[in-house]
Amino acid sequence: MDENEAAATDRPDRADRPDRADRPDRPDHPEHLDRRAELSEFLRTRRARLQPEDVGISSHGRHRRVPGLRREELAQLAGVSVAYYTRLEQGNGRNVSAEVLDSIARALRLSDTEHAHLVHLARPTRQQRRPAEQKRQQPVRPALRRLLDSLDGVPAYIAGARSDILAWNRMAAALFGDWGRMPRTDRNWARLTFLNPDYRELFLDWGSKAADMVSYLRLYAGRNPEDPELSALVGELSVKSEEFRRLWATHDVKEKGHGVKRMRHPLVGELTLAYETLHLPDDDDQSLCIYHAEPSSASAEALQLLASWGVDEEATRATS
Repeated sequence: MDENEAAATDRPDRADRPDRADRPDRPDHPEHLDRRAELSEFLRTRRARLQPEDVGISSHGRHRRVPGLRREELAQLAGVSVAYYTRLEQGNGRNVSAEVLDSIARALRLSDTEHAHLVHLARPTRQQRRPAEQKRQQPVRPALRRLLDSLDGVPAYIAGARSDILAWNRMAAALFGDWGRMPRTDRNWARLTFLNPDYRELFLDWGSKAADMVSYLRLYAGRNPEDPELSALVGELSVKSEEFRRLWATHDVKEKGHGVKRMRHPLVGELTLAYETLHLPDDDDQSLCIYHAEPSSASAEALQLLASWGVDEEATRATS
């Protein structure tokens, strides 16, 4: 196959490509994300990030018309036919076997999270449907609320589907702001990150926070493409934030875990806090996130100062 033919295989006919649900120029967003489009774009972006030399393929010094690996190169690495892989990258994952997906994941050098995301897109499992009202409200168990209140010295909150903020303790309100005064729809990490300028100032490495946020949403989208509130959220952010559109188009996925965040709080200045995300065993969509500081550090002293301020603030409200 010569270079022109190879380039042609990477430019499928318009009719062969599923409509993209994440196009920012579309004024009307569907009630759910198109799983075929998600699968197509995910495979294409993963292939584009690999260079021939990354996988031991010589490019012979010739100019390549497409970024990354060509489809026939990826198919050869995965041990499948070009036609078969082309159909899969066009969104037709029907009847694809787990073994083929494993081979493609190895060829694309996917992480464990990306591999699981590929399987969700290509071989979706039928999930138990919750009542619409329960899915929208995402009730938090009373015992979990008591647990949050008992974590008095550290900021902690429970996040739900689509990065909704469901419950929090006094220290979380002192660190992140008074979520109780916000409308329910605004208590969402994606909206706060991209649409609220206060949070752009709060996180010193805002770009990292924004990229993580989109990666979490992408992972959730692969598991729940028929969630209408997710589609509405993606549509809103795509219209209102150029940065969100750019990050959403990368199709990167990431599981919530642990790490370190640097912040600049308007009252106590800079803090460096570690965080841990604990997924709840009885609800895959809910997780407990706890922030904490190194003992005897300046950040620990700043948290203590925030805790004292929170007590004073509550006393002021009680007497007003």
